[in-house]
Amino acid sequence: MASELATLGGGCFWCLEAVFLELRGVSRVTSGFAGGQVANPTYQQVCTGETGHAEVVQVAFDPHVISYEDLLRVFFTVHDPTTLNRQGHDVGTQYRSAIYTHDAAQKAAAEQVRDEIAAAGIWPGRIVTEIAPLDAFYPAGPEHANYFARNPGSGYCQAVIAPKVLKFRQHFAALRRTEAV
Repeated sequence: MASELATLGGGCFWCLEAVFLELRGVSRVTSGFAGGQVANPTYQQVCTGETGHAEVVQVAFDPHVISYEDLLRVFFTVHDPTTLNRQGHDVGTQYRSAIYTHDAAQKAAAEQVRDEIAAAGIWPGRIVTEIAPLDAFYPAGPEHANYFARNPGSGYCQAVIAPKVLKFRQHFAALRRTEAV
């Protein structure tokens, strides 16, 4: 499989991971951190809001199966890109909406899809998603991998992640995979 990377922040990385793992053409989703000033931050450091990092997922995908633009359409649908530094009750710069681009083509695509979503009026407010080049990506610890699959009954998973996964399934059934990652 030909592979490209997308690095996206839309609040808690557990939410995005659960959604992107269900997409056709996605081979790997890694939760981590990007956009800050501290090298190799810990989860606890990022949670303070003092590292400048956002919680992100890095998605490895086959562009012959799913386009970068379709990844972004899913991204813009399953989180609220109009709330600055928050998603629901998760508040702080680490929960900001962000697209960290890997090249000029991704930057152009991110701007195009952002404008498409804004024009469609999917969200009532102005989109505040940060679009910036990726400087570095730092993977989170293994305890964050497959979080929703490992903890489906937890309160956070039921109240926050499950509704986002359901929304994805309702809006993007044609993009769902038929086999597990």
